Amino acid sequence: MTPLEDAQAFVLESCPPLVPVRLAREEAGGLVLAEVVVSTEVVPPFDNTAVDGYAVRSADVAIVPVELDVIYEIAAGAAPQGDLGPGQAVRIMTGAPLPGEADAVVMVEYSERLGEIERDGAMVERVRLSESVAPGTAIRRAGDDVLVGEELFEPGTVVTPAIEGVLASVNAQQVAVYRRLKVAVLSTGDELITDGSPLAPGQIRESNKTMLAAMLAEAGCDVVDLGVVRDDEAELERVLRSAAADCDAIVSSGGVSMGDYDVVKAVLGRIADMTWMQMAIKPAKPFAFGKLDGVPVFGLPGNPVSSMVSFELMARPALRRMMGHRQLARPSIVAIVDQDLRRNTDGKVHFMRVNGSFREDGRYHVVPVGAQGSHQLAATANADAMAVVPDGDGIGAGGEVAVLLLR
Repeated sequence: MTPLEDAQAFVLESCPPLVPVRLAREEAGGLVLAEVVVSTEVVPPFDNTAVDGYAVRSADVAIVPVELDVIYEIAAGAAPQGDLGPGQAVRIMTGAPLPGEADAVVMVEYSERLGEIERDGAMVERVRLSESVAPGTAIRRAGDDVLVGEELFEPGTVVTPAIEGVLASVNAQQVAVYRRLKVAVLSTGDELITDGSPLAPGQIRESNKTMLAAMLAEAGCDVVDLGVVRDDEAELERVLRSAAADCDAIVSSGGVSMGDYDVVKAVLGRIADMTWMQMAIKPAKPFAFGKLDGVPVFGLPGNPVSSMVSFELMARPALRRMMGHRQLARPSIVAIVDQDLRRNTDGKVHFMRVNGSFREDGRYHVVPVGAQGSHQLAATANADAMAVVPDGDGIGAGGEVAVLLLR
């Protein structure tokens, strides 16, 4: 049997990242940066106020309360109309640029508008301020967030909504990213039913393709659903070759066990460069990987739980690497076992599906789901994590186990 680590290394080595592309910022959401992003602008671009209030010279409000002349008002998006002089203030709105000579802002909560008075034949607005402020109070300085030449984001960073906002703030109109993979998924077999009709003897409902398509979408891929291909070698070869010409990867399930005769194995064995493995894990022992016309092909086992686990351990990390991700595997933590995770010695690592939660002690606690059979998808569907149980008798309650978080 092939150790899991060796199988994973082989597949990852065969699935390098795609060639980066340059996309408009608006199209980069959820993708992975391929180059460092360097700012060409400062943020904020000018000194501005963090609050609504009055821009002042701090020396004029050293003793309060104090009454000052309000010489004009600045709204966000407007420009100052002149510098402050002694005994003067400017009413200012959040985000507006500071007038010259102003070195602080008094919040509007500490102000009282007094109306206008006549002075030298002109009407002058007055305000009473009741709060002293030190120089720099409530001021956001130019470049306080970002400076010109600053390296903002490293390659491998996923473009989140917040990062999109930063890119917009520094006028990054385009970024180099790894595009989403276009991945074909299919099921094969005359026994698979998809139209909701009553089952005849020997027939089953198709479920693996439905599950894998959703898992591919969750991993960030664009999914091409090829449907169910009947047990016809010529038709399957046509579908696979068409997928290889149009897609970045192909995922199928079933027909990869040793000794199986299946149209998938027969066709892929003839037209693709495939490696058929028996991995030292349970479930998901059988696995196939290869390339068809240079396109990676992931052959997952047919039992639904095995197919899911195989995707999580083998296909998902490789596909994420192709899309430029640096974190390939699911997050892993050490959990406390609240119920025995029992198993038999068989030379394999068991990936037992568990439910878990954080408790008052700050630790993640897990219990096994109700059924662990490779065909029992209903129980696995509610699992929060997979416990990595090494070969042996298992782990008793109170012990520690590494888990891969699925949610």
